[in-house]
Amino acid sequence: MKCLICDKECERFEDTRWRIEYYECYSCGFVMKSTKNFSSFSEQKQRYDLHNNNQESEGYRAYFERFVNFLLPHINQPQNALDFGCGASSLLAQILTHNQIPTDFYDPIYHPKEVYKEKKYDLIVSVEVFEHLHTPKEIFKMLVDHLNPKGYLAIQTAFYAEDRERFLNWHYRLDPTHVLFFSLKSLEKLADIFNMRVIKNDAKQMILMQKIN
Repeated sequence: MKCLICDKECERFEDTRWRIEYYECYSCGFVMKSTKNFSSFSEQKQRYDLHNNNQESEGYRAYFERFVNFLLPHINQPQNALDFGCGASSLLAQILTHNQIPTDFYDPIYHPKEVYKEKKYDLIVSVEVFEHLHTPKEIFKMLVDHLNPKGYLAIQTAFYAEDRERFLNWHYRLDPTHVLFFSLKSLEKLADIFNMRVIKNDAKQMILMQKIN
């Protein structure tokens, strides 16, 4: 199996308890489930519909505000933004708009109108999306292509610590819709491939990049 990020050969391993097959790339620190474990949109929707993401919840708002507070001090004032993979809620777009950044939102399941198709953005954000993707390199390229020169891309996904034993005891991987697991190194590799520079990361789950030109 070739790595979906850097095309190097991956090593197979298995979670014998849950009978899940994984592939790990030692070159860029990327892990993926076997494609037979990938979820369809309908299966993903069934899972997402169980989430209690109430826009009026103080905790849910604080979750997004932590992300916004991570990135805003490190970027010039964007004129527009896109929340890619927003889920059922548009709360993150609302928070960014409240911070004087007019924000579009898109989700293939809940908000499938491709509002970004003919547009470019100064900022694209994607929170808890990349672990669900089937073609991460292609999606990353598409997002970069929709950035203006010097535009920013901010991603949140729990980073894989590149430790097999810790991985097998990691609750994050047990969500059946989580099929890809990125180390900081694998996200830095994506940035390098597509001419982005990493501005900041929190070493846990958030990374901010900027288009070089």
